[in-house]
Amino acid sequence: MGTTAKVALVNPPAIKGAYHHHPYLPIGLAYLAAVLEQKGNEVLVLDCLASDIGQEQLKQKLAEFNPNVVGISSMTPMVLSTMMAARGAKQACPDATVVLGGPHATFMDREILGSEPSVDVVVRGEGELTLVELTHRIINHVGLNSADGITYRHQGQIVQNPDRPYIQNLDDLPFPAYKHFPLDKYRLFGKLFFPVITSRGCPFQCNFCTTSRILGKQYRARSPKNIGHELELLKREYNADSFTFYDDTLTLDKKRLFDICDEIKIRKINIPWDCQTRVDQISEEMLEKMKATNCQQVFFGAESGCQTVLNAVNKRTTVEQNEAAIKMAKKAGLFVAISIIIGYPGETAEMRKETFDFLRRAEPDDVYLCIATPYPGTELRKEVERLGYKMSPDWSRYDTTTPVFENPLLSDEEALRLRKQFYDSFYSPKYALRHMFRRNFYSRVMARVAINHTVWRVKSHV
Repeated sequence: MGTTAKVALVNPPAIKGAYHHHPYLPIGLAYLAAVLEQKGNEVLVLDCLASDIGQEQLKQKLAEFNPNVVGISSMTPMVLSTMMAARGAKQACPDATVVLGGPHATFMDREILGSEPSVDVVVRGEGELTLVELTHRIINHVGLNSADGITYRHQGQIVQNPDRPYIQNLDDLPFPAYKHFPLDKYRLFGKLFFPVITSRGCPFQCNFCTTSRILGKQYRARSPKNIGHELELLKREYNADSFTFYDDTLTLDKKRLFDICDEIKIRKINIPWDCQTRVDQISEEMLEKMKATNCQQVFFGAESGCQTVLNAVNKRTTVEQNEAAIKMAKKAGLFVAISIIIGYPGETAEMRKETFDFLRRAEPDDVYLCIATPYPGTELRKEVERLGYKMSPDWSRYDTTTPVFENPLLSDEEALRLRKQFYDSFYSPKYALRHMFRRNFYSRVMARVAINHTVWRVKSHV
């Protein structure tokens, strides 16, 4: 293999004064750490969000480690902090190659390299094999011209190499290396939730989503036995309280889903779990099988209660399917969470009313009420550009809770008012009481969320 490297992987610090949610285990960095170590590299992981590490402290820790490569994640709302971290890394370790990866860098690679001299290379899309090869080339002084999946500078020009083929056998990947993370920092109400990814790629192309554009349209899945080994490890080695399947559509392959449930049962995992899927990819039989292995929550991307909007976002589902899926999952005894988008281009006040009426009829247990956000790489962004609507250049606003483009049918003030009004009504004392005494793990968590929301409302009024 040749010489191995010292690699620092960084989740950048929070921006002072900006809102940031409770830290979640960054599974992408955990996979990168695992594949790098598998090849003999020395790895340092710095999750600045979880460990409350600021930019100056980050520079100090990088200088002490003195890495050959610094890899920094780039989520759109955190881009300002990502760029500050890149500059800090270059100051602390001037000889290190600073690499950006993640969804934002994947689609904004040329813009980033054209405007930020501290960034040397961008890894696009699925990053594991690309970063391993890139690190090997850097430490052994091999040129980058034939490395797939990267964008870099060469003789003053920005070079975008061809995309890397997707990993076909996901079982070949080592399990995420969570030993590098301060696990107690990720506890929510004292519980430790672990993310699990069992498949990659999405055959559906919703206009607001980048999954199929980053991980491909081809559905690639790990074997149930391989998944069973990981779940067993999470329970045995890390004392997981719960695990969350991050797959976009866990139930896409019915037989595989049943086999995963069988692995959970045979291995006596018996801890709460949840997943997300589509409303047109479930059945009573599936939900009952999931419930029997301690699935306690299912998340549906419902997106709207108006068929016109569902068609506009290319969801390929119906309002009737949304209602039926919620009813079916609740009947199976599952906690049902859904996502809803308001402010999509062309959505009128009457269409929004259809959505809120749908929510009152369907009565999901939780709702992620999002404001349409045109992320880089999405068809939604192209649509907003085509319509000529002005978009905010401030990436920190791109968090799905803040309006970021001028919508002639929904002002920023009205969007924020509708969202606040909805949650003030939804997370009521009655909601908290209803969920507090249910045996469902997620009901009890959400009861705490509702109580906190009520306390926050009272404090804000005072």
